[in-house]
Amino acid sequence: MAVIAVTDLPATLDGGKTLAGLDLGEKTIGVAVSDRSLSFAHPRPVILRKKFSLDAAALLALLAKDNVGAVAMGLPINMDGSEGPRAQASRAFVRNMARMTDLPFVFWDERLSTVAVERTLIEMDFSRKKRAGKIDSAAAAFILQGVLDRLHALGEGSAPK
Repeated sequence: MAVIAVTDLPATLDGGKTLAGLDLGEKTIGVAVSDRSLSFAHPRPVILRKKFSLDAAALLALLAKDNVGAVAMGLPINMDGSEGPRAQASRAFVRNMARMTDLPFVFWDERLSTVAVERTLIEMDFSRKKRAGKIDSAAAAFILQGVLDRLHALGEGSAPK
């Protein structure tokens, strides 16, 4: 099971499973994990990227520890809706991960997520150095929270926002 739709997530998250969010950067992988009630996204420490096999092993260990049942991957789509090299890299990462795990992945449009997170961290008076260490996990939490909010909207039968 590689890529599924957001609407298919509830069926995969039974038995107290959590949902993870990823923000794939060139140097780090930002990670966030939901609570069991699928209400809140909690940032985790970033994974410093080295080599795919090492990155994947570190990520899978973290996901197992947090009882993750599915992963929401931020997809950096261009403002015009097209997909550039970063989106292609995210899709390739998921294809490679699918060979190593049965966890389903969901792509989530992450346009402006890093910008929004950086503005928030600036408003909170984080120094440039502190922002650099937190931005990817905070962006992963932002992405994951968007997915969680969508799941709750779907569960309530309301129209997506």
